[in-house]
Amino acid sequence: MLHIKKVLGAKPKEHVTVQLASLLTPWGKELDANHVWEEHPTPQFARVAYKTLNGTWDCAFAEGSHNPTDDMLLVVKNARRPHTDEYDLEIVVPFSPEAPLSGVNRQLQPSELLWYRRFFDVPGLATGQRLILHFQAVDYACAVYVNDTLVGAHAGGYEPFCFDVTECLASTQNELCVCVADPSEEGGHLRGKQRFDRGDIWYTAQSGIWQSVWYEIVPAAHIESLILEPDFETGTLLAGVALEQNGATDALHLCAEVLDDKGDVVASASAIPSDAACVLALNVDGVRPWSPEDPYLYGVRLTFGEDEVQSYCGFRSVQARVDDEGHKRVFLNGKPLFIKGVLDQAYWSDGFMTAPSDEALVYDIEAMKKAGFNLMRKHIKIEAERWYYHCDRLGMLVLQDMVNGGDGQIKTWQWSYKPTLFKISWNHYRDDVQRHREQLGSGDVAYRQEWFDACRASVRLLRNHPSIIGWSLFNEGWGQFDAAQMCSMVRNLDSTRLIDATSGWYDQGCGDFNSVHNYFRDMKVWRDRQKRAFFVSEFGGFTHRVDGHSALDEAYGYEPYDDLDEWRRAVRELLDLMDSLEHKGLAGYVFTQVSDIEEETNGILTYDRCVNKLLSASQR
Repeated sequence: MLHIKKVLGAKPKEHVTVQLASLLTPWGKELDANHVWEEHPTPQFARVAYKTLNGTWDCAFAEGSHNPTDDMLLVVKNARRPHTDEYDLEIVVPFSPEAPLSGVNRQLQPSELLWYRRFFDVPGLATGQRLILHFQAVDYACAVYVNDTLVGAHAGGYEPFCFDVTECLASTQNELCVCVADPSEEGGHLRGKQRFDRGDIWYTAQSGIWQSVWYEIVPAAHIESLILEPDFETGTLLAGVALEQNGATDALHLCAEVLDDKGDVVASASAIPSDAACVLALNVDGVRPWSPEDPYLYGVRLTFGEDEVQSYCGFRSVQARVDDEGHKRVFLNGKPLFIKGVLDQAYWSDGFMTAPSDEALVYDIEAMKKAGFNLMRKHIKIEAERWYYHCDRLGMLVLQDMVNGGDGQIKTWQWSYKPTLFKISWNHYRDDVQRHREQLGSGDVAYRQEWFDACRASVRLLRNHPSIIGWSLFNEGWGQFDAAQMCSMVRNLDSTRLIDATSGWYDQGCGDFNSVHNYFRDMKVWRDRQKRAFFVSEFGGFTHRVDGHSALDEAYGYEPYDDLDEWRRAVRELLDLMDSLEHKGLAGYVFTQVSDIEEETNGILTYDRCVNKLLSASQR
């Protein structure tokens, strides 16, 4: 039964732009601009010789001559560089200028450019050594200069990129400049939940550098990338290694070792690669499986000539299978696992999309584990890689969403109102018809290609993390297209994980889940013709605004509670109901959500992470 009162209460409303209240998280209050995000950004591919360039940079906003729909790469590469005296502001990297912790509190407009500048020293490089400059994420397009030389450009706001800048380095001080353009939703690119017109389920658009900037020093011949494929059944680890030989004339050994938690070598293999790629097979006896209850990680050490890289892996298997009672379920390491998930949008009151510190990332994960959840659905965002590392070591399962966007033509009726009111539409709307694509915001072929490329890049980027057990491709129809084809593409890229092809509605009969969102109907297990695992991938949304810990006076959610005790009781009763549906065939659920965000006050934690609403005052 559809609960009309809930539907009407959740109807989007007109918004008056009001400045967000100043809310600092506990970590934001202690932020030292001289020591920001100094941890190694990529624990799964780490060298000793690295240095972060986070901290205080100069910056300048400049009026551009471009339109939001222009080629942003051409815009940033052809932009006029500011004079020294035009850098009139300071910004704390890696926080976006819109975020309070950046110190700027200024939104980059679609017609503007944002310039960054800082100086850095480099220790003397030995003969043949290279300096690789890394950016974990810049939103949306950027051009990078080192000592007046354009070293490269990149478009796409969520994936990392790097440049070899060795030939541009000076013997003393080096100047690094970055030009950024970001049209957000006006450009039709992948943007996640960001909007200039924020409100309801959409959040403040942000831009620029929003993850760590760093460099590492590598030998001329070095390891470029690593793909780890642990096989739980056989105890075999396949290490696929990409190499940069850089004209090395001597035959170099590639060696790989697997280490237990005491640091003892339990498997090793080596080879002399004949080209730029090599696969090593390592056999581990009596493999200890990775699970949320026992998140056991093996260390992995690789050497190639003078280069050494540290990594890790976890052995586990994930399948969708029928249990002894005839229900399709998720099986982890050969045993059925009931998924108790929570939606993680990962926004922060002071850093927006950027967590204020590494400790803040850990706090969210541990708080959700203590609340009884075993999975976090990373919602329409690629997170800093250290978050996945912490999920790996703490034992938190992850369902990873792809970042969506849309070409700006998405129709609210098609995306929201119709599926909310008419459940019959969920299984009767093809997404491979151009007219329907246009209704869902994916009519532009350039947008579809961008999504395709970003999806492939995301899988490659994150596939080594044992915590990730599934990929979620499209959410509630927006930006959706050709889900069956995209599902096959991802399956070919990574056959070791499950796929939630269409989370919410507009199911195309593909993937491992019949994945529904149920905020407004009686909770029950629905039949699926394809006999996939039944998964409630969003539900809940109960809202309670905590005075003094909310960004706005307005509150948005799907069922308001003025009294916190009543909210807590309603949430626990709903979670108990979901647990009771396990024996009726429910494979799992994802509760909305980890924290409040701007106008949304339906989180377990307040936006500033100062109050855990599920805990009574005596438990905090």
